[in-house]
Amino acid sequence: MFEYTKQILTKVSFDKSLFRKELIKALRLLKKDERLLLKVWCVASFSTYSDVIIDVFRKFA
Repeated sequence: MFEYTKQILTKVSFDKSLFRKELIKALRLLKKDERLLLKVWCVASFSTYSDVIIDVFRKFA
């Protein structure tokens, strides 16, 4: 599921609101350890959306 989530986020990364929506869905589905890996990957891969990433992960902490 983690790899699938990465694929989806990469495909929707052209749209900030869609990226947020898919990130929220992913966090609902992933296990706690996978969430941490996803956060690290998102920060490294999508620095332009750092505000979205921080906000969404703060709500799921």
